Amino acid sequence: MKKLIAAAAIALLAATGPAIAKDEPKKPATATAPAPAKAEAQLDINTASREDLVKLKGIGDARADAIIKGRPYKAKNELVDKKIVPENVYNDIKEKIIAKQAAEAPKKAAAKPAEEKKKKKGGC
Repeated sequence: MKKLIAAAAIALLAATGPAIAKDEPKKPATATAPAPAKAEAQLDINTASREDLVKLKGIGDARADAIIKGRPYKAKNELVDKKIVPENVYNDIKEKIIAKQAAEAPKKAAAKPAEEKKKKKGGC
């Protein structure tokens, strides 16, 4: 009797499984979400040309020259901190700029203290 109930339950699940799956709404193949607009690349204030800087809202020839003269910047907010651009202009352009850091040259390894003592004493 238990085997018969188990077999009936399995058969019932097997029969209703595909029916349940059919009830799930299918997404139409042609209705895809629109691709987001390609994000504009941020302008690096440490390497941008004068012409590129002038294209930013609120940045004219004088401010572009001041930005170039104040290089390098560790962070883009230094434009306000160094009083190169006013805060309202910075707020208009902060999403469009970045201050990338130049790759540093590898530093030489420091001599070991024991080796330095030998050199001072004249030892080998």
